[in-house]
This record gives sequence, C-alpha cells and structure tokens, in this order.
Amino acid sequence: MTHGGDTIFGKIIRKEIPAQIVHETERVLAFRDINPVAPTHILIIPKKPIASIAAATAEDKELIGELLLEAAEVARREGLEEDGYRVVTNIGTHGGQTVFHLHLHIIGGRPCQWPPG
Repeated sequence: MTHGGDTIFGKIIRKEIPAQIVHETERVLAFRDINPVAPTHILIIPKKPIASIAAATAEDKELIGELLLEAAEVARREGLEEDGYRVVTNIGTHGGQTVFHLHLHIIGGRPCQWPPG
C-alpha cells in the first residue's frame, strides 16, 4: 500500500500516467474509472494527497466541501441528476479502499442496490 502523492492518483494528478479526465479545477480532478461498475463511474479526488476521509483534518473542511459540490456538478454534466446516482468513499481495507488517496466514486446510469454488498 502506498500513501499520499505516491499513489496511482498522484501520478494521474501529475499527468505521469493517462486518465480520461472529465473535470478539473485548481484543487479537484475527476476522471473515469478504468474498471467501471456502472454505465457512469467517475472518480473525483482532491489534488492534495489526503489518504482518506478519516485522515482529513479541520484544515481540509473547505476542500472536502468543494469535493462534494464538484461531484454534484460532474453528475449534472453526465446527465445523472434526473434518475439519481450514488456518491461513495471507501475508508481502509475493510471499507474496500485500495488506493490510499481520498476519492469519491460517482456511480450512475443504472439502479443502485441497498445495502451495497
């Protein structure tokens, strides 16, 4: 397991490896998941290397809010707003996290089940 800027997401942010980027701001990057679980599956990440939401601090409060608002914007642009979509983050190995850089999954284009699994 790697952490912070040494992850695959750090390399995507630095444009060292390609990604299908769908949205970018000064502090946030969104790109299509290479192993989608739905017709629309986009990852949205802060450019700041935060390992997970559990590692975020009070200093990150504004960035976390921006990340969520940008997720909603990406979902609107992808046409997911009318039928709905899911935004989820995995925390730690038991939570299913495999890349230790905070990321939100925007999943839509099909009905989502509850509980998720």
